[in-house]
Amino acid sequence: MAGVDGSDSSWRAASYAAGLARRQGALLAVVYVQPIPVSPAPGVVGIMAEATAQVAEEIVAQARRDAEKLGHVHSLRWEFYTLRGDPYSGLVRTADDLRADAVVVGASERAGHRFVGSLAVRLVKAARWPVTVVP
Repeated sequence: MAGVDGSDSSWRAASYAAGLARRQGALLAVVYVQPIPVSPAPGVVGIMAEATAQVAEEIVAQARRDAEKLGHVHSLRWEFYTLRGDPYSGLVRTADDLRADAVVVGASERAGHRFVGSLAVRLVKAARWPVTVVP
């Protein structure tokens, strides 16, 4: 299973996971968790929710383009999942539901996560599946 959010590191993680899935003859699950927008200003939540839905559409379109390129050379089975919620909880729940053999995510590109902790660190600490963090 690969967690993606549209960042460069998440696409590298998806590529890495695709290689693993191809070599193992496994199904690749590409997962995007749409963050739940919170705002005190009325009307902003709807706009933010629409934006995250658009990101999901862009991610699946990019995944399809990449899979089509690879499809001519390698057979790769994959599925795209999107859900709303906290990214950590969403990835954990999806990995558990799918009985994922491994979870692959990109390293956080946010400077503050070096001090506070990132999604990848939280997944590693969960220790439910092998977790690979791709830079």
